[in-house]
Amino acid sequence: MEATSHPLILASASKVRSRMLSNAGVNFEIVVSNVDEDAIKAGSSEKSVEDVALELAIAKAQAVSAHHPEALVIGADQILECDGQLFDKPVGRAGAVQHLESLRGKLHRLITAATVIHGGEIMWQVTADVRLTMRDLSDDFIKSYLDKAGDDVLASVGAYRLEDIGAQLFSHVEGDFFTVLGLPLLPLLEFLRGQGLMET
Repeated sequence: MEATSHPLILASASKVRSRMLSNAGVNFEIVVSNVDEDAIKAGSSEKSVEDVALELAIAKAQAVSAHHPEALVIGADQILECDGQLFDKPVGRAGAVQHLESLRGKLHRLITAATVIHGGEIMWQVTADVRLTMRDLSDDFIKSYLDKAGDDVLASVGAYRLEDIGAQLFSHVEGDFFTVLGLPLLPLLEFLRGQGLMET
């Protein structure tokens, strides 16, 4: 298939998503959407977690697509759910401590949604989830972990980074590694190959 002339945009400020795409050999630009996520979540109380994550991903991509109608725009979002409670990204170290204290010793889900939009129209979308069991961490371990991990954990909805020291937090992970990081990468790459944006 001939390569498409459409540019590719990632509508996300996530350094991890950007790094995943770059490491996979994808050529793209970054345009942050600045969508009001709290407003969307507030109006979605009756929807499933999967539907909310997908709605957020679509909203981000559509906001960018409105200004770049010629581009293929990737939107993504991730929501953490534990015991029926939804978690946002932690605010400051105190927020990270609270997240980890709430999750320790428990099974929780990460729901990740992604979409590709062109000219305001949805071309592709996917929702995936991963189930993670966190060890029953001691208070001292949480303190030591956050000392070592630094502020980077504040970019993660669960206050962890599974790709490095955050692996120590878990006893079991069931699901796709890339989905944990915030992007169902393999199905996205398959779509991009189908669009001629990558070699087949």
